[in-house]
Amino acid sequence: MKQAREYPQVKVSKKAEHAIIKGHPWVYFNEITEAQPFENGELVDVVSQKGSYLGTGFANENSKIRVRLISRNANDKFDEAFFERRLRHAIDYRKTVMGDDFSNCRLIFGEADSFPGLTVDRFGDILVAQVLSLGIEKRKKMLFELLAKIFAQDNQPIRGIYERNDVAIRELEGMEQYKGFFPLEGYPIPDSTETTITENGITYAVDFENGQKTGFFLDQKYNRLAVAKLSRGKRVLDCFTHTGSFGLNAAKGGAEYVLSVDISESAVEMAQKNAKANGLDGKVEYLAANVFDLLPKLSEGEMINRYGKFDFIILDPPAFTKSRQTVESAMRGYKEINLRAMRLLPRGGYLATCSCSHFMTEQLFVKMLHQAAADAGVSLRQIEARQQSPDHPILWNVEETNYLKFYLFQVV
Repeated sequence: MKQAREYPQVKVSKKAEHAIIKGHPWVYFNEITEAQPFENGELVDVVSQKGSYLGTGFANENSKIRVRLISRNANDKFDEAFFERRLRHAIDYRKTVMGDDFSNCRLIFGEADSFPGLTVDRFGDILVAQVLSLGIEKRKKMLFELLAKIFAQDNQPIRGIYERNDVAIRELEGMEQYKGFFPLEGYPIPDSTETTITENGITYAVDFENGQKTGFFLDQKYNRLAVAKLSRGKRVLDCFTHTGSFGLNAAKGGAEYVLSVDISESAVEMAQKNAKANGLDGKVEYLAANVFDLLPKLSEGEMINRYGKFDFIILDPPAFTKSRQTVESAMRGYKEINLRAMRLLPRGGYLATCSCSHFMTEQLFVKMLHQAAADAGVSLRQIEARQQSPDHPILWNVEETNYLKFYLFQVV
């Protein structure tokens, strides 16, 4: 006789059933055909049209993603021990794949770690978390206390957990926006929202209260090293520099000169501080400017006299699209900056280019690069095709986890 389940049932369409069987963890609102009453943010069992168990997840009628699965094992008990095992698995994975870089990495990457809607980045003894699902929100006290316990037991105690919940997507889940330190029992609230990290031998100041996302982009860690290896003796233009990371890696890699550009004056100020802290301010010049306006001007005589010519250009723009509806306009934006860069480079010059939007798929990004190269009248000799660092693991059955495209080319 079947054991009675304690969770409300949600019956889903054949389409949703096939997606779940293939490993996708989301059920959309229009895929539900029948549902027993449930409390938002609590667990429900997802079943097929025939009533077969498919998985258990957090439900929320405020969200288009109506159910976010956390398990497909009918024997799982979703107690504190279950979530502690999950956290330890995620942390042990980072220790394995990141090695000496474990001190600064992404600890939890949402669905890729079976914590839907949860991001946790580690900056030394500070953890920065972002909670985007109501199911996690209701359990975050337990999860945060478990994280503190795990690190304490590992003789790597943390000082605090800062929440960067100042994102509009929370409102779609019925949650408010805010940011601040989470009150961990027995842990005094740190008196600063800035810290320092060392990555690839370069020290950075990280403003985890006001910086983009959680304060620093950890996913490009090894792509920056790839750039450093190509930079010796080069004159480098680093576009969309943010905190200056690509430009600083180029300078540390032996670049003759680096011009780092960002439209944000505060980002440029932070990047300048980072350059000075590393003794690289003599090699890197900073400019607050719109890259779209700057690239065509850099081929003009006055600008050549001012900045010289470049033989290595790095394009690390923010996501130009965050939905399928804006992919076409994003394509135009990506093509414009890549076309301009290809025209600006001499034959034999080098180009690093990337996209961090999962809506800009690999296929679309490659198509755009082919079009830009054709219009620029150049050929691209591929050096490397790369992705995000392994602390942001890609689940092959969850395409949303595969978002970063990074290419290194010689322009010939």
